Amino acid sequence: MGAMRAHTRLHPDTATTPATDTATVPTATHADTTIDPRQHTAPYAEALRSLAAEDWQRLHVPAHQSNGSHAPGLAEVIGEAGMGIDFPMLFSGIDQDNWRMINHDRVTPIIAAQQLAAEAWGATRTWFITNGASGGNHIATTVVRGLGREFVLQRSVHSSVIDGVTHAELRPHFIHGRVDPGLGSSHGVTPAQVEYALTEHPNSAAVYLVSPSYFGAVADIAAIAEVVHAHDVPLIVDEAWGSHFGMNPQLPVNAVRMGADLVISSTHKGAGSLAQSAMVHLGHGPQAQRIETLVDRVVSSYQSTSSSAILLSSLDEARRHLVTHPEAIEEALTTAEEIRARVKNDSRFRDATPDILGGHDSIDNDPFKVVIDTRGAGITGAEAQYQLIRDHRIYCELATPSALLLLIGATSPVDVDRFWTALQELPRSESEPERPIVLPGSCEKGMEISDAYFATPQTVPFAEAVGRVSADALAAYPPGVPNVLPGEVLSVEVVDFLRTTAAAPSGYVRGAQDSRMDTFSVVAEPTSPQHDGSLP
Repeated sequence: MGAMRAHTRLHPDTATTPATDTATVPTATHADTTIDPRQHTAPYAEALRSLAAEDWQRLHVPAHQSNGSHAPGLAEVIGEAGMGIDFPMLFSGIDQDNWRMINHDRVTPIIAAQQLAAEAWGATRTWFITNGASGGNHIATTVVRGLGREFVLQRSVHSSVIDGVTHAELRPHFIHGRVDPGLGSSHGVTPAQVEYALTEHPNSAAVYLVSPSYFGAVADIAAIAEVVHAHDVPLIVDEAWGSHFGMNPQLPVNAVRMGADLVISSTHKGAGSLAQSAMVHLGHGPQAQRIETLVDRVVSSYQSTSSSAILLSSLDEARRHLVTHPEAIEEALTTAEEIRARVKNDSRFRDATPDILGGHDSIDNDPFKVVIDTRGAGITGAEAQYQLIRDHRIYCELATPSALLLLIGATSPVDVDRFWTALQELPRSESEPERPIVLPGSCEKGMEISDAYFATPQTVPFAEAVGRVSADALAAYPPGVPNVLPGEVLSVEVVDFLRTTAAAPSGYVRGAQDSRMDTFSVVAEPTSPQHDGSLP
C-alpha cells in the first residue's frame, strides 16, 4: 500500500502510471511552445462549422431544419448559429466522408476529437457522452455488472450511481467517507479503508470511489489504485467535479494519470463545455485493458442514436481551450486565490480550506472550490445565498447552514471586487443564527436495493414513514448524495433532514414523489389473509 502523499501538486507531465503499466501516458502541456499542434484543432467542431457554411436545403431531422423563421422561439434560445450546427449523427462529412485511414481504421472527426481528448487527459481512450456524468455513472455501473454483482462502493456517491446499482441489480459493500457535520460536507476515503473492504469482501469485482468531493477534497488515488490492483480488480473513479484536473501545475493531477482504470468526467462542471456534456476516460494497465471492450459496448448501448452535435462540439472546444490557453487557467486561479486570501484576512468570515484538508482521506484540494465558513458571521450560508441572489444577483454553487461554496470555472476569472463588496454588505443578526440539522447518518439496511426498488410501493405520511423500508433513493440537492437508499429503513433524523431541505427556498430532494416531503414512498408490507371461518 502506498504511503499517504504530502499536500503538494504534481505537474501532470511528472505523474506516473502504476508499475504494471508499460504504456506511455500522453500528457497535456501548459506552454504554447510545447503544446502539440494538433491540440490547437477541434476536428469535430470545425467539421460542423464547415458544414453549416454550405447553402443546404435540409430535408432531414431535426425538424427545425436550421430555419429560424420556422422556429423563432428556438432561434432566440440558441441563436441562428446554434441551429445551423444542429446536424444529426451519421451526416456526410462528419461520420462518413472526409475521413482518413490510420492503421487501416477509419478516423472520423468525432473519433479524432475523442483521441485528442484522450491525449489531453492522459487516457488511453476517451468517449464523449451527451447525457452527463449521470449517464457516465450508469455506464460504469453496468460495466461493473459485466464483472460481477458484488463491489466496493463509497457511500457518498452521486445518486446516479445508486440508480445504476439498482438497474444492474448490484450488491454494493459500502465504505463510509469522512463527514464534516459542521460544514455539512462529505469527503473521501483512505487506502486503508479500501484495503479493509476488499479483504472483508473478497468477491468484489471492482472498487468505485468519488474524487474530488463536492467540496473539493482530493483522495489519494495513486495509493488507492495500488491497493485495488493488488486485489486484481479495476478502480473506477467518479471525477465529475475534477474535469479540469491535470491541466495546470497548480491543479491536482487527474485520476486517470494516478492509476484509475475508468474515470467519469463531468466536463461541463469545471472544464467549460455545455451542460449535459461529459467524458468517460479509460486508464492504463491490465485492468483498463481488460474492460475496454466492455466499456465500448456499454457506451454504445447508453448513448443516444441522436446525440446532440452541439453538445459534442462543446466537448471538443472545451478541450482545445483548456489545453491551448494556459493563461486563462492562470487568470482564473489568481481570482480564486484572491477571494480565498481576502476571506483568510477577514474578521467575520473564515476560509474553510483547512477543514477540507483536515482528514486522512484528503491529500489535496481543488483551488477552484472556495468554501466560506459563515459560522460566527451572524448569518447562515443559506440566508447569505438568498440575499446575494436577491440583492446582488450573485449565485453561488451551494449553500449549507454553515457555509457558502463558490465554484470558479477553470477558464472563467471572477470579478473579485463585485463579490467581495456584496459579501461584506450581508447583514449580521444580533445572535448567532440557529443551525438546522445537517448530514444525518446512514440508515440501516433492510432489503437489497433492487428488491426494494422493484417491490410494490406504498405512499404514507412522513410520520408513518419512520421505521419503514424506503422504496426510493432520496438525495438532498445539492450535492446529490443519497441520504437514504431503496431497502434502507427510514430514520427520524433522515426524515427530518429531508423535510427541512424540501422546505428551504432553494431546497430540492431528488427522487421524491412529493416535493414538500409530506409523504414518503415505502415498501408495502404484506397483508395477512383474513380467515372467514370457513373450512379450507
